Amino acid sequence: MPSGLVDYLESVKARDPAPRSRWEVLLYPGVWALGLHRVAHWLFKGELYFLARLVNHFSRMITAIDIHPGAVIGRNFFIDHGFVVIGESAEIGDEVTIYQQVTLGGTNPTDGTPGKRHPTIGDGVIIGSGAQVLGPILVGARARIGANAVVTKDVPEGATMIGIPARSTLVDAGQYKTGFVPYGTPCNEMYDPSTQKLEILRCEVEQLRKRLAELIEERDGGEAALQPPQDHEPDSRARAASKQDRA
Repeated sequence: MPSGLVDYLESVKARDPAPRSRWEVLLYPGVWALGLHRVAHWLFKGELYFLARLVNHFSRMITAIDIHPGAVIGRNFFIDHGFVVIGESAEIGDEVTIYQQVTLGGTNPTDGTPGKRHPTIGDGVIIGSGAQVLGPILVGARARIGANAVVTKDVPEGATMIGIPARSTLVDAGQYKTGFVPYGTPCNEMYDPSTQKLEILRCEVEQLRKRLAELIEERDGGEAALQPPQDHEPDSRARAASKQDRA
């Protein structure tokens, strides 16, 4: 095999534990879709639009993956399973992983916004199954889009986005050194936004309790300092009078 193809197949095996050989990876629909897209994109750049669309149509029939011939795709792009749609002006960086039923969609072409209508995906991004990334937005390098998230705004580098509309989990992806997270979704409660909010509230309550204890201690100390000293002279005179009476 050519060295470039070998490197690509090895990159797929590193992200998918299922295949037992490179030959098995060659049967993946995502691999076929990418290979046929390279042909369609070459024809598209040569302004052979009908032939480019013909290759795209054939690829969609056999892979269930629709990549517009105009889309720009970098090295080692991997689509795990099918039913993926990638729009014309989408730009995808290197080492990007996309799971099934993902859409890199565009804005409404009738809204008067010409030119780029589809997202730009940075290097090393992972997009989980069912996610929708819409509009001419930028998804920063190493970002992770969780399953079924709907992203309509720019995503910072290293962020992990979940929900509808997508929001950051407040934990930078660089804080957990796992290398690759399947489906772009950390399977740990500590990365759930609701859990994180509860943890923040718990910390704030603990700080308020400590501050309240300090204020109470300061108040008690101030009251003790303001109290007048006790007079023990009446007790001394009473004891002296009692001695005289006994005498």
